[in-house]
Amino acid sequence: MNGHLSIEHCAETLWLLADRAIYWPAQRALLVADVHIGKAASYRALHQPVPKGTTAATLQRLDSLLATHDCEQLIILGDFLHARAARTPATMALLQAWRNRHPCLHVRLIRGNHDRHAGDPPGELNIEVHDEPWLLGPFALQHEPTPHPERPVLAGHVHPVFTLRGRARQRLRLRCFVMQSQVSLLPAFGEFTGGWDMERAPGRRIFPTGADQVWTVAE
Repeated sequence: MNGHLSIEHCAETLWLLADRAIYWPAQRALLVADVHIGKAASYRALHQPVPKGTTAATLQRLDSLLATHDCEQLIILGDFLHARAARTPATMALLQAWRNRHPCLHVRLIRGNHDRHAGDPPGELNIEVHDEPWLLGPFALQHEPTPHPERPVLAGHVHPVFTLRGRARQRLRLRCFVMQSQVSLLPAFGEFTGGWDMERAPGRRIFPTGADQVWTVAE
């Protein structure tokens, strides 16, 4: 289906969005993972030649998703800020302008490993911060993809990707959702992120995203 794929997972309807997020209609919630705001700025602080504009592009994609879907809350499954070096005046100004565009949106962050090093977002951004796991509905929402003793997990951290292989050694590497009974993974939302290759396995549903579509890969 163009734009999103609706699936049933743990008796909940979830929309897997081509733009690497999950919309959960019952909670009016948009879920993203591994946003890594300011990663490029952090690299430039180390004198690495990386592109500019990735933070603005990431926030514009968030704007588009929030405008398209009926969202009461945005839930970030860890790694919102990339590092302390990401807190440049320009990056913080972009973030504040984004927050000002969504004053009524309830934003929650489940701390990830980068958040622990970068520190919590500035109070002016009005982001509610939680340690993992944070329980909502049937799920344990986490950054780390570790099983919860009682609930299925939705997590990030891994930056999952899947490689489609064609004829003549053609390959296409796409970010993907990975849905499993115990621990499911969201793709990295941020513009400037790498990926970890996922393979087919029994009980593992893989959904690559790209070109405004979400596909299903047979187990």
